[in-house]
Amino acid sequence: MIDIKNISKWYGSFQVLTDCTTHVSKGDVMVVCGPSGSGKSTLIKTVNGLEPFQKGDILVDNISVGDPKTNLSKLRARIGMVFQNFELFPHLSIRQNLTIAQVKVLGRSEEEATEKGLKYLDRVGLLSQKDKFPGQLSGGQQQRVAIARALSMNPIAMLFDEPTSALDPEMINEVLDVMVGLAQEGMTMMVVTHEMGFAKRVANRVVFMDKGQIVEDCSKDEFFGAPRSDRARDFLAKIVH
Repeated sequence: MIDIKNISKWYGSFQVLTDCTTHVSKGDVMVVCGPSGSGKSTLIKTVNGLEPFQKGDILVDNISVGDPKTNLSKLRARIGMVFQNFELFPHLSIRQNLTIAQVKVLGRSEEEATEKGLKYLDRVGLLSQKDKFPGQLSGGQQQRVAIARALSMNPIAMLFDEPTSALDPEMINEVLDVMVGLAQEGMTMMVVTHEMGFAKRVANRVVFMDKGQIVEDCSKDEFFGAPRSDRARDFLAKIVH
């Protein structure tokens, strides 16, 4: 479903990604991990064209992200993206946040968009909050709204860029529980996270990055059981308790 081929990216003369190659099959839950500054967030943002790249190509459902003729807005409508800072419209109610992209991008009627949005708001356990504004919700609740908003677009896959890193510790599990549920329902997911408990519980693949390169790309059991690189072993020793 997502095929990343030899992606390299520079900011000026600084290379942030070097020949990154991996793939995400339908139903995969891939966790991308590694130290800060290793290129994880940059890599996941290249998948839907939020970060341009200078070398290689990415195919999403056989559509080339790097092709200048590709309609990136249309492509992004098919790939849900959840950011670390929620990215909700503060001046719109939760209900409006859920419907605006459906109406503007997918051309759904207000009625259909509302029905779909509230269905997914209920799915993340927040239907009673539909008339509130983002500032009236906790960080964990806002992130769950962001997930509901992405699901309302009926994506073929979901990208998560450190979805719990901006949350207080007690709010992390309410977001992870929603993500675990999605994984168990068969949603194709690519998740940048430091939550190794989540990776152990639901990932089937782990990509470990360091200095802009993919150092390990293997099954969850291989990664946690016997990582092949010294760098990954050192990382796990520090992060897994």
